Amino acid sequence: MSGGGSFSSDQTTLNKTTGTASALRVGRTRVTSIQGRGEAGSVLSLFDAATAGAAGGGNLKAIYRYDTEGLEVYVPGSGILFKDGLIATLTQSGGTDGSVTVTITGA
Repeated sequence: MSGGGSFSSDQTTLNKTTGTASALRVGRTRVTSIQGRGEAGSVLSLFDAATAGAAGGGNLKAIYRYDTEGLEVYVPGSGILFKDGLIATLTQSGGTDGSVTVTITGA
């Protein structure tokens, strides 16, 4: 911004590596984009829950299956709403080098 103004945003990024369910953000948030490293047999699951232990089929909001081509998802409009929190799991068929970056608003 010219003239010495400032800029603030409620948008931020979160990172998830391969492994068990983990809380990326507790509380209301919206996912606006997802980018995943291309690893064979990758599966990203996103749950609407306040704790990793509460993640299950009943609160699964989105699941993405991709391979070595990677993943790029840009969610139109206001994004995917998570009311209680954003819990994620990332698995792959071989190795443990997977990584996903999720852009959120409401942080």
